[in-house]
Amino acid sequence: MKIGFIGLGIMGKPMAKNLIKAGHELVVLDINKGAVAELVGLGAETAGTAAEVASKVKVIITMLPNSPHVKEVVLGKGGVIEGASAGAVVIDMSSIAPLASREIAGELATKGVEMLDAPVSGGEPKAIDGTIAVMVGGKKEVFDANYEVMKAMAGSVVHVGDIGAGNIAKLCNQVVVALNIAAVSEALVLAQKAGVSPEKVYQAIRGGLAGSTVMDAKAPMMMDRNYAPGFRIDLHIKDLNNVLETSHGVGVPLPLAAQVMEIMQAIKQDGCGVEDLREDGEYPTWKVRN
Repeated sequence: MKIGFIGLGIMGKPMAKNLIKAGHELVVLDINKGAVAELVGLGAETAGTAAEVASKVKVIITMLPNSPHVKEVVLGKGGVIEGASAGAVVIDMSSIAPLASREIAGELATKGVEMLDAPVSGGEPKAIDGTIAVMVGGKKEVFDANYEVMKAMAGSVVHVGDIGAGNIAKLCNQVVVALNIAAVSEALVLAQKAGVSPEKVYQAIRGGLAGSTVMDAKAPMMMDRNYAPGFRIDLHIKDLNNVLETSHGVGVPLPLAAQVMEIMQAIKQDGCGVEDLREDGEYPTWKVRN
């Protein structure tokens, strides 16, 4: 199948590569010319605008930072909506506000274009090995028709409801991830300050009820002082901002998520928004370093 792919960042580039590995033809677009050239070297075509991408394919995947970026690429001047034909499908795999997904889908529907909101979880390592989790909102028949395309990039692809439901599921995911990271870091600091090896504590508890995918992914990075951004603080803040806005809109208090958001904001103000997370024995919580 010939597929448009817009957004070749930390997650998007390996996801696009996995589509090529699965035998799909791609038309790619990104502001990062190096990433575009890398995909072209693997056989992809390129285009000058999102509208041009959409004019060449029936399935357009977007993987962008936040709601305004998706709105601009899909609905703005030279956007997908200008080039897509009736019957085309936009699969937005960005993590954005659920209301934004519904707004974009409504505009696309006026041209007979379908949309799935299909945010992902797993970070760069899982994007590379093709085992991300995809949570999808939209019409079930559209999901079924495009399941194999999404599965070529993922370990699991689950339909969770109508348009916007995918991003609701992603917000729930981000609450669990952010709180889990904070808990792992505080536990490692406690061990270190109490004179016990954080590595040995990690090995002792990871096989019990405290064990988690988050712990296995982040604890070794914290102990190795590995700050390479598999998922940047700035993006955690973006997601938790969407979490809190959505929770306030439906009347659900989330005090723990709000507290982690304040910690992240403090880290950003320290100039570390583009880094990943770490444990630091000089601080009673988790933070990052340039």
